[in-house]
Amino acid sequence: MKTITNSVMLLATFLFTAFVAKAQTTTATNSQTTKSATMKTYLIERDIPDAGKLTPEQLKAISQKSCSVLKDMGPQIEWLQSYVTGNKIYCVYRAENEDLIREHAKKGGFPANVITEISTTISPATAKE
Repeated sequence: MKTITNSVMLLATFLFTAFVAKAQTTTATNSQTTKSATMKTYLIERDIPDAGKLTPEQLKAISQKSCSVLKDMGPQIEWLQSYVTGNKIYCVYRAENEDLIREHAKKGGFPANVITEISTTISPATAKE
């Protein structure tokens, strides 16, 4: 009888653990899906004379400032990457709306001359699909 009771308890513990793990996975997936659904991707064109001549130290300082502002603003805006050219920096951000992009630029002290929502992306992989 004791063996049956122990087996039932073990089975109940296993089922409970599996249920909790599934609930946590579902909750995490749902919150990620909700975040992805509300976030849009933007391309920001920043006119910065001689941007291509900025030193690694200057680019690091700009990056640190941007990250500091983003941390204060919260998870509704995130920086994906930037491309430095001769007189411009092109940045790719995800945000809930364009106003957050403008707020980030204002708080960071850098320009956001043109903000364009990206509707979709393509790549060489698109040709193979």
